[in-house]
Amino acid sequence: MERYFKLAEHGSSIRTEVIAGVTTFLTMAYIIFVNPDILSSTGMDRDAVFVATCLAAALGSAIMGLWANWPIGMAPGMGLNAFFAFTVVGAMGFSWQQALGAVFVSGVIFLILSVTGIRRWLISGIPASMRSAIAAGIGLFLAIIAMKSSGLIVASDATFVTLGDLTSTGTLLTIAGFFIIAALDALKVPGSILIGILVITVAAMLLGVTEFGGVMSAPPSIAPTFLQLDLLGALSFGIFHVILVMVLVEVFDATGTLIGVAKRAGLLTEGPTHKNKNLGRALMADSSAILAGSMLGTSSTTAYVESASGVQAGGRTGLTALVVAALFLLAMFFAPLAGAVPAYATAPALIYVAALMVRELREVDFDDVTEAAPAVLTAIAMPFTYSIANGLAFGFVSYALLKLLTGRAREVHAATWIVAALFVIRFAFFPEG
Repeated sequence: MERYFKLAEHGSSIRTEVIAGVTTFLTMAYIIFVNPDILSSTGMDRDAVFVATCLAAALGSAIMGLWANWPIGMAPGMGLNAFFAFTVVGAMGFSWQQALGAVFVSGVIFLILSVTGIRRWLISGIPASMRSAIAAGIGLFLAIIAMKSSGLIVASDATFVTLGDLTSTGTLLTIAGFFIIAALDALKVPGSILIGILVITVAAMLLGVTEFGGVMSAPPSIAPTFLQLDLLGALSFGIFHVILVMVLVEVFDATGTLIGVAKRAGLLTEGPTHKNKNLGRALMADSSAILAGSMLGTSSTTAYVESASGVQAGGRTGLTALVVAALFLLAMFFAPLAGAVPAYATAPALIYVAALMVRELREVDFDDVTEAAPAVLTAIAMPFTYSIANGLAFGFVSYALLKLLTGRAREVHAATWIVAALFVIRFAFFPEG
């Protein structure tokens, strides 16, 4: 391990790396409960999605650790799983098999972008304000999904949405879960989100909201989702902008996380190009994980910003990620517990994750209206139109137009013009899509 992971060179040890891996796992393990809850709404088998989530996370983390030697955990990403379930399948009417096919195609494109270096060019060309707005908008989208599923908000003929029944058992559990998670996180307790989910699940069992089905068992079959992707359906013209959105979010989310966590770990040199011999491998690792995840039966796999908790605990090498991978494999034996987790237990986790993501808006220059207006449009359009795709379209098109109308078109990078043009074409052919 010393020779392979170069522990001494990074000023680390096996004990430190194991502790860091456990810490990272605890902070991101909530995904094994949340992801099946979200994707099963499309008709996918919940148990199979649970196994696919664990396997995709284990495989992605193992690739990151063994190939790139970086202490970054991987798992199906929050935001894109909601886009997969509630927009692509729920609103647009595609089958979940076609949506998995779209994930695979986006992974192929993502891999090509990483190999050719276009990914770095694309990232450098997208305005910082838009990158921040995308993260915040996805957070707001997750929040409205969670508030709806928990009964905190309900439909209204007069105002579209209104406050739900705050005295119902499920809604009260959601409120309690949010405060448990927020308080534990404020107190720097590792795994605060996971603890909150488990506490509310136990409370739901005691109150009869959900049934106790056991804690451990042999892993369920992955057959209902394994290799069920519909590639021909994903290559139809109607799903073009779905793939575009997936690629854009994957690029921004994964690359931003990789660079941010790696800088915190001291693995990157300062500078605009972030030169590091293993950065290319890390970019390839998360691209490859998307392909594997789509074949297993889950939405896009990505690098997790929660990996920063493991870095804070001293993780500096791929051994940290390898520990994360091992723990995700072990988690497959807890399927009965995952199946008992109600929406009232995952909703507070989504709302809290949303609160963390909305903080990205502080990076926007609100003194420059040509930066602030597109950013705000991006963030609010996602929840209000119930679509990440629409938010991205509003943002990129308005950014390019405002710069053009104010005589500042030269400030717009070619990548932004291309993305804006693609969304204009999308609206021309699918105005209600």
